[in-house]
Amino acid sequence: MTTTAPTLRRIHEIDAVRGFALGGILVANIGFYAEPGLSAALTSMDFGRDPVNLVIQTLVLTKFYVIFSFMFGYSFTMQMRSWGEKVKPRMLRRCLGLFLLGITQGVLLWIGDILTLYAALGLLLLAMRNIRPRTAVKIGCWIIGVMTVLWLVLAWLTSLDPAAGAMAAADPAVIARAEEQVTGSPLSFLQFQVATYPMLAAFIWFGQGPMAMALFLFGMAAGKSRLLEDRERWAHLVPRILVIGYGVGLPGAVFFTWTTAHDGPLQLIGTAANNFLSLALSAAYVVTLLEVVKRLPAIGRSLAWAGKAAASNYIGQSILMCLVFTGYGLGLGGKLEPIAVVGVAAAIYTVLLLLSAWWMRNHAHGPVEWGLRRFTQYSANPQPLR
Repeated sequence: MTTTAPTLRRIHEIDAVRGFALGGILVANIGFYAEPGLSAALTSMDFGRDPVNLVIQTLVLTKFYVIFSFMFGYSFTMQMRSWGEKVKPRMLRRCLGLFLLGITQGVLLWIGDILTLYAALGLLLLAMRNIRPRTAVKIGCWIIGVMTVLWLVLAWLTSLDPAAGAMAAADPAVIARAEEQVTGSPLSFLQFQVATYPMLAAFIWFGQGPMAMALFLFGMAAGKSRLLEDRERWAHLVPRILVIGYGVGLPGAVFFTWTTAHDGPLQLIGTAANNFLSLALSAAYVVTLLEVVKRLPAIGRSLAWAGKAAASNYIGQSILMCLVFTGYGLGLGGKLEPIAVVGVAAAIYTVLLLLSAWWMRNHAHGPVEWGLRRFTQYSANPQPLR
């Protein structure tokens, strides 16, 4: 049975969503570079009461990794179509390549790297590749439901003994030491990375792993149904998605931000609510983007260049943030106000968009994508980078 390949325009729209998600991930991650103590203390998701930080916590944190994870599952179905019977060996090699890349980045650049988690969950997705879209959605919903109930149960248990749920204040000495290491010499930053990466990696695996798997499954279900490639099927739902996303998801995001300033049961309840309310707001973001791209194709093209080289841009973000905030470069960690940090994020994103447009006009793949493709296909005569 043959299938019709999606049109180029629609592929660009899918890439535009990836490029858009990269911008949000950059804004979410840059806070940890700008305030190195956050990575060392891990006492709370509260980035501070500065208005800029409050906006970022509300509109960005946990929202864009939802989109990025969804797109990983969606992209997997496109790879399945392309690889055919070779999907199993190629996906195994791709996951291994992602894992090795994630370890390398985690040690050298960004302790919050998620590529190792994606590689491990990619193996589960591979094992579940033949399930029906409806089944994938049901399993994803069950995962989110169970995680939400677990957070609520933990909140109830904490309410029985409030002292047990109170988070210890971050040790100022630990924060100062982290800032000194991160902004010192390249060697001191590397020592910080090696010492902190295993702890934060475990936090990410257990904290984000179940939700990421649910989103992988949602993405796989959408990809099998070619949801983003056939917008006409759900165009009539756009107003409803926007009303629910902004009308329910946005107040939920405000509630989540408010609860991060509180210890104990309230913070856990906020996390439980955010498990599913963040999905509504993230969906509204994507639909809004697609509507903008439909009316302003130039924006879509700019984002699509970056999205087509998503892995290269993800690594590129880490490199540029390191050069600005760590001992690899200017060592500005802990020295900039939140509004200035947002300005740095905007500058980095702009640079990456321009570099992506320049590179992709003359190459079929981003540099990291080309390496992963060569490793995945394991060909004695790989396609040239150009």
